[in-house]
Amino acid sequence: MVQSVLLTGAAGRVGSAILGGLADDYEWRLLDREPSTDDQPGEFVVADITDAETVREAMDGIDVVIHLAGDPRPEAPWNSVLTNNIDGTQTVFEAAVDADVEKVVFASSNHAVGNYETDERTPEMYREHDDYLLDGTELPRPSNLYGVSKAAGETLGRYYHDEHDLSVACVRIGNLTQGHPPIGYERGQAMWLSYRDCAHLFDRCIRADYDYEIVYGISDNDRKYYSIARAREALGYDPQDNSAYYDGEERVVEPDA
Repeated sequence: MVQSVLLTGAAGRVGSAILGGLADDYEWRLLDREPSTDDQPGEFVVADITDAETVREAMDGIDVVIHLAGDPRPEAPWNSVLTNNIDGTQTVFEAAVDADVEKVVFASSNHAVGNYETDERTPEMYREHDDYLLDGTELPRPSNLYGVSKAAGETLGRYYHDEHDLSVACVRIGNLTQGHPPIGYERGQAMWLSYRDCAHLFDRCIRADYDYEIVYGISDNDRKYYSIARAREALGYDPQDNSAYYDGEERVVEPDA
């Protein structure tokens, strides 16, 4: 049974969503390059993700690593994504293997496949349809260098699974916002991930048994371009939210009981 989780990039938005829903469920060790000013669970380690020695020390006694740390900017330059996102992710995987960690959950991104949309980016493509959904089996088509770094992280995860039998889940996170979906932004509504569903999805990544998986991190939106079928099947993901339930900031439809 999983008891201890290392969360890198703990002070970011995804980390806040995860801890907001799961703070009492596990023994947490939080890692970020900036000290936290918030009241957070567990031990806080101030370190850069490229500091191999400190990252390795932070893994002692850890069952599962959730790796969020890196430069999150879609416009991030190559020198930053290479150092923080690619080298940093390799540091995490290597340390996890050395520490006999059971699983690494890697925060990938919709930007790893953003150029599938380039030729046909119209409002219609984000409305409800079943004829074509990205499902995680497609090759990456990054839309920026940040997306390149996330595709590289997925490949590193594949390597460390195949070579070291590490369980790896790569979550291609959509548009995470708190409270309600993006207003007036249909693409953001199609790939919306609520805070509640975010915490639940990462909880399933911690608890489920799997080998290597790529799944999409979105809520169960009527408008979709990404499939959540694999997340349901492999992880037991059961999202509760849907961007169609909202009219602007107001919830107008309640989910079925």
